[in-house]
Amino acid sequence: MEEKKILLKNVGNINPKSAVDYARTGGFEGLKKALSMDKDEVIKVIEESGLRGRGGAGFPSFRKLQFANSTENDTKYIVCNADEGEPGTNKDRMLLSGDPCAIIEGMTIFGKAIGAHTGYIYMRGEYTYLREVIYAAIDSCKENGYLGENIMGSDFSFDVKLRMGAGAYVCGEETAMFESIEGKRGEPRYRPPFPGIKGLFGKPTVLNNVETLANVAPILKNGAKWYRSLGTDGSPGTKLFTVIGNVNKRGVYEFPMGINLKELIYDYCGGIEDGRELLAVQAGGASAPFINKDQIDIPLEIDYISSAGGRLGCGTIMVVDDRNCIVDLTLNNLYFFKEESCGKCTPCREGTTRLYELVHKISEGKGRLSDLEKIRGLGETMANTAFCGLGRSATVPVESALKNFPEVFERHIDKDFCKVCDREGRVL
Repeated sequence: MEEKKILLKNVGNINPKSAVDYARTGGFEGLKKALSMDKDEVIKVIEESGLRGRGGAGFPSFRKLQFANSTENDTKYIVCNADEGEPGTNKDRMLLSGDPCAIIEGMTIFGKAIGAHTGYIYMRGEYTYLREVIYAAIDSCKENGYLGENIMGSDFSFDVKLRMGAGAYVCGEETAMFESIEGKRGEPRYRPPFPGIKGLFGKPTVLNNVETLANVAPILKNGAKWYRSLGTDGSPGTKLFTVIGNVNKRGVYEFPMGINLKELIYDYCGGIEDGRELLAVQAGGASAPFINKDQIDIPLEIDYISSAGGRLGCGTIMVVDDRNCIVDLTLNNLYFFKEESCGKCTPCREGTTRLYELVHKISEGKGRLSDLEKIRGLGETMANTAFCGLGRSATVPVESALKNFPEVFERHIDKDFCKVCDREGRVL
């Protein structure tokens, strides 16, 4: 399978601050088509394309549009999730820094689809250097008639505003993001009601990831059939993958959905650096499972990964060689979730800390076999009772590590440490 640049085609090739430069590459042609259609027609194109969310669980994008469009309200919102708080993930940053007008165009098209006239880009606090780029792109779109009143001579008006986060991972959850935009503490809300009915400022809201929105204009421009020709039946289109860790060629790649993970690592990323052996791969971000070297011959496709107990999520592929210890990796993951828990619910607040303590004890050679059962039981409780996805997904890495690398944990417990650990064990 060959790399196919659709979302990344402009990155590094245009002035990201210029709507005129973007338009020269075919930009705003999708918006022009959308402005000539009614709302239901736009939603129909998105439905026929099969576009699914690129930031999490792969929810069908047209469903969100339908929910918000069918809700009667004079005020509706489009929100772009540019928080990108997942460790090691860079793909949204590539789009925001290299082709922000594509995101603005996608938001405007979705605004047309539900009758919204205001959009918010919520960008992670660490991306302060990108504010200038986003503000300049918004101003350029307004100056050239692609944003603001009567866009491109139509009767449709839409504006985009930028809001910066404060570095909280939990604000990647949509309702916590709404709270943050509204100036409140970033904590998840109770659902229902769902955002399509009551979202930002209590109004019907459609929220999508940066990458998802970047797909919208090409779909309107080229048609649903063209989009369906890429990827798989269940997951059409391309996907951005951030490949990090112990590979020879790290970076952000764009491939049609369904590329084989083994092929991506060895054929396109040059294999494991320094000629080492592969130990593990975590495909989908910090909340994805750890799989071993015998499990990587799989297609990177939303439904396949979900059926295997994981999720494609943000598309971050962390490759780990045999110089590392899976117990340390698990401990590092748990430390991240422990620190990022907002503390609203007991299962997450207390559970992430307790999981970290148990694995930390094992890493020091002080664990017992009974601790493994405690970890499994606690993980099951958190998965069933945590308030939001942070607490539920924090258990996935440790449970998968126990399942796919049981001998490493057992060696630590028996004080017969793995080859990369000293006799004292490792402490984070």
